[in-house]
Amino acid sequence: MSLLNQKTVKEAIVFQGIGLHNGKIANLRLIPSEPNTGIVFKRIDLNKNNLVYPNFNNVTNTSLNTTISNHYGVKVSTIEHLMGALFGLGIDNVVIEIDNEEVPILDGSAKEFIKKISRVGVKISEKPIKIIKINKKIEFLQSDKLITIEPSKLSLDIEFEINFDNNLIGKQKNKINVYEDDLNEVFNSRTFCLYEDIEKIKKFGLAKGGTLENAIVVKGNEVLNKEGLRNDKEFVNHKILDCIGDLYLCGYRIIGSVKCLHGGHYLTNQLLRKLFKNNENFSLIEIQERNLPHSLVNQSLLRAIA
Repeated sequence: MSLLNQKTVKEAIVFQGIGLHNGKIANLRLIPSEPNTGIVFKRIDLNKNNLVYPNFNNVTNTSLNTTISNHYGVKVSTIEHLMGALFGLGIDNVVIEIDNEEVPILDGSAKEFIKKISRVGVKISEKPIKIIKINKKIEFLQSDKLITIEPSKLSLDIEFEINFDNNLIGKQKNKINVYEDDLNEVFNSRTFCLYEDIEKIKKFGLAKGGTLENAIVVKGNEVLNKEGLRNDKEFVNHKILDCIGDLYLCGYRIIGSVKCLHGGHYLTNQLLRKLFKNNENFSLIEIQERNLPHSLVNQSLLRAIA
């Protein structure tokens, strides 16, 4: 069977941890599912109307996280790191049971999701995957923030740039090929904030579960976390992780080239909404190995599964 066929997890995988923003403990379980069922969140703390689909049209909040909701107002928040891990590992179908509103933040990156899924492994079906192929350049501009997506041959390239007034973070830029590059540094990069912003964030009822165990905190020219940074570009790499997770809310892997300047969850969501408004902007293609010798799954991550 081909890596170009749809995949799910081999067996159930359990996570437990605190929500970064609501500060509540959540239990989360990834359960194998059948081909063509996609990714589905199920709020098991609720008895009805408890299915929530990670689709860009269902995004109801992009303030410091990505939150999705169904028609009944049932929410699941901070889904971006888990979605990024599923994208990177090529997981097409899985039921995600969760007993609270927010996905556990774990260490602030996708590292633990990648590690546990890799340990269990993936099950490859006989059904071929489908991909989104970008046909036209689309852009979304907001003040000094810009995100674009345009056609690419066989890859998903993401070029991301951030520019902070803080001297330690400053200007960082990185470009990656999602399907071919070693993305361990991206998936291991943690969420971050400035020390002076913490009280303001908490006044909005957010970051109740934030600690130095699950977020980088920068104060002046110092990283307050004892272990320091995991890589030289951890700040921009975390933004790329968020972008990968948010892009997966289109439902499929993508062939295209993304460039983002000073962006975040909102810009990525708006780009997807604009992209899918017109069917001429993209093509949905069913992939057969005979016509596309490319895995569309990150090979460096798959080595851990093999």
